[in-house]
Amino acid sequence: MKTIPLAEFAALFGPDTTLIDVREPGEYVQAHVPGAVLIPLAQLPDRVGEVPAGGTVYVICHSGNRSKVGAEVLAYHGRDAVSVDGGTQGWIDAGRDVVQGREPR
Repeated sequence: MKTIPLAEFAALFGPDTTLIDVREPGEYVQAHVPGAVLIPLAQLPDRVGEVPAGGTVYVICHSGNRSKVGAEVLAYHGRDAVSVDGGTQGWIDAGRDVVQGREPR
């Protein structure tokens, strides 16, 4: 399973980056990385079809533990999945922009 340091992810992050947030809905609503699509970890095996098959998919959670499991699930299903070390909390701690609410942006 592949991982990427938060600073490296932030440097390549852009509007075309596919980012899956595997936290629970309540966590996501409080704050998430702009553009992150919510698919809770427990639902991920049943919703793999919603994740694009082409290109790299980044997976994020609160601190980086659930995202590792999520990346493994996606990799098992043929996706090029990478877990973001440090997670959303690291993103927030670095002073980066976040979005609140149910919408990705």
